[in-house]
Amino acid sequence: MADEVLRERRGHVEILTINRPEARNAMNRAAAIALSEALDDCASDDDVWAVVLTGAGDKAFSAGMDLKAFAQGEFPATDQGFGGITNRVFPKPLIAAANGAALAGGFEMLISCDLVVAAEHARFGIPEAQRGLVAGAGGLIRLAKRIPRAIAYEMALTADPIDAERAYELGLVNRVVPSEQVLDAAVALAERICQNAPLAVRTSKDVMYRSLEMSEAEAWVMNNEAFGMIGRSADALEGAIAFAEKRAPQWTGA
Repeated sequence: MADEVLRERRGHVEILTINRPEARNAMNRAAAIALSEALDDCASDDDVWAVVLTGAGDKAFSAGMDLKAFAQGEFPATDQGFGGITNRVFPKPLIAAANGAALAGGFEMLISCDLVVAAEHARFGIPEAQRGLVAGAGGLIRLAKRIPRAIAYEMALTADPIDAERAYELGLVNRVVPSEQVLDAAVALAERICQNAPLAVRTSKDVMYRSLEMSEAEAWVMNNEAFGMIGRSADALEGAIAFAEKRAPQWTGA
């Protein structure tokens, strides 16, 4: 794996770190490819049950596009979107550890994740309108689904960022912690998820994600199919037996 993205495994949790602190973890083509390949690996690895994405250093999760690289003809995207992530439907829990500012494309990468743990000094925003641009990597699509619509409009149209505490108040962020604790707090959240049956977790995520674009009637059909499939799984049987035997379940993901 390229040095642009570092990888670390803690139990069933894979930590991916955008490793360009000298550029505020802005994305160039190499970083986008490296992150895309790492996420591909995690998606297909049955031993990875959750992924934490963060940035190196304490200045920025990601400042978005590396403008110097862009000026040289690079565009930091793959067939999975900006940074190799924004157009991706990732099957496992994906947690952003916002170690600093997440702006422009960096913010759009962050809201491609399911959950967010933020450092107290982190800031979030889509400032593209200040430069005569629009947020083109999903910010205008996803933000109003994550926070109240009026606030999403305000962020996009004023281009003003919000701080971590405001993001928490709006429900954009799950936890706000001191800077030095942000990665461990994100990993702890991932590990809490990994105490549960991985197939049930992935299916729960899938149902919630797909139901956003469905009518309630359509969503019930999908929900019932998922419920039946999970009820026939080996892990569902193991969960019942472990409960009866008053022990921790031994999940297999099947």
